[in-house]
Amino acid sequence: MRNHRSHKTVLLILLVFVVGLVAVSQEGCKAKKSSEIVVGFPQSFADLAEKVKPAVVNISTESIVKVPGSPFQHFFGPGEQGPFGDFFGHFFGNVPDREMKQQSLGSGFIIDKEGFIITNNHVVDNAEEIKVKLADGREFKAKVVGRDQKTDLALIKISSLFKSLPVLDLGDSERMRTGDWVLAIGNPFGLEHTVTQGIISATGRVIGAGPYDNFLQTDAPINPGNSGGPLINLKGEVIGINTAIIASGQGIGFAIPSNTAKTIIPQLKEKGKVTRGWIGISIQTVTPDLAQAMGMKEAKGALVADVVPGGPADAAGIKRGDVIIAFDGKDVKNATGLPRIVAETPIGKTVSVKLVREGKEIELKLTVQELTPERLASQMPAGANLGMSVDDIKPRWKDKFRLKDTAGVVVVEVAPNGLAGDAGIQPGDVIKEVNRRAVKNLKDYREALSKTVKDKALLLLVKRGARTFYASIKTS
Repeated sequence: MRNHRSHKTVLLILLVFVVGLVAVSQEGCKAKKSSEIVVGFPQSFADLAEKVKPAVVNISTESIVKVPGSPFQHFFGPGEQGPFGDFFGHFFGNVPDREMKQQSLGSGFIIDKEGFIITNNHVVDNAEEIKVKLADGREFKAKVVGRDQKTDLALIKISSLFKSLPVLDLGDSERMRTGDWVLAIGNPFGLEHTVTQGIISATGRVIGAGPYDNFLQTDAPINPGNSGGPLINLKGEVIGINTAIIASGQGIGFAIPSNTAKTIIPQLKEKGKVTRGWIGISIQTVTPDLAQAMGMKEAKGALVADVVPGGPADAAGIKRGDVIIAFDGKDVKNATGLPRIVAETPIGKTVSVKLVREGKEIELKLTVQELTPERLASQMPAGANLGMSVDDIKPRWKDKFRLKDTAGVVVVEVAPNGLAGDAGIQPGDVIKEVNRRAVKNLKDYREALSKTVKDKALLLLVKRGARTFYASIKTS
């Protein structure tokens, strides 16, 4: 009996020992995983900053600007004197405009040993003289090689003859995820080679900067003077070009993805400008309600709102009401994604277009043509650059807005915070005149807009219900 009890005791002790070993082993694994997390957490960015800073440059520009001779031009615009012009002229005579030098600062980074530097277009736009200063104190004069206003990218060059230049590599911005560490390097407020740290807050941001918006959002502080500087990943690669901030928000900055720069820079280096693809359609967002009405399981793709007669899409058989969900093997997630994909497609390339028509997926072949200003105007909704879209007064708009008018154009949509919205224009308004020119239809409206003078206010005669009034849109 005692032997039986002693055996039981021994077995119990062995069981407790084994359980203890297992527990210790599990705690060891947890500790190992915990230590791995701690090891992977950056304790300092000093080595990374030291590695990349030499290739980041300070860019200072000098441009000539005209200052109005009459003080009233500040209020009434260039060439306009207002009601006090004659009074001022009587006592002071005709005071001519004068020229003055304007200086600005920005950032950039060297991408190869030949001395090519990437920066923002707005940093060097209209610059008469460009100076580049390196972190080691060396200074160079630079010239503009090419600029692209639509993406706000520019390529400038310094002479690298007999001089060793540090360079930065462009990384893969598509691999960046929300939460990834980044460094922003530049010259905020003229403070040279400042490093700030943060994370990627979001990807694929559309902020209304242009037709090819696709920004990386970061909380790494970006301030005036940072424009054109690099956004760096932990490998020391450039994954973005710092370009914009929201003045009213803290910790909200935007960078052009490096993959966008990869498609732009070779063209700027070779031709000084960028050519983009064109297929001849106007598109809009697929809302959940539209998706349901079209027999789609989810709201995705770009809805074809109009097709330019004789354009590539028309020749391929694409129709109004089709929803494009893939282009050249790339998924089209929304309406903002398609213009970027088309723009980056080589001119003359025949691609496959997958679309949904009446609930069924079909595939068509299309040959991409070059986007020209005339072609861009033909596919843009009239008034889009004013922050509104307009159309002829068709039966559907008559029903929707309860219109009795037959002449003019109706405002179909007004963008939030756009020029038209700021001027008080509303959907359903009928535009009767543009700068005193009568508007009977969409053709008249486009012709009137084409004759407007840049940087001068646009005068619209608007009818809203039974009331008619004038509205002024500041286009400068």
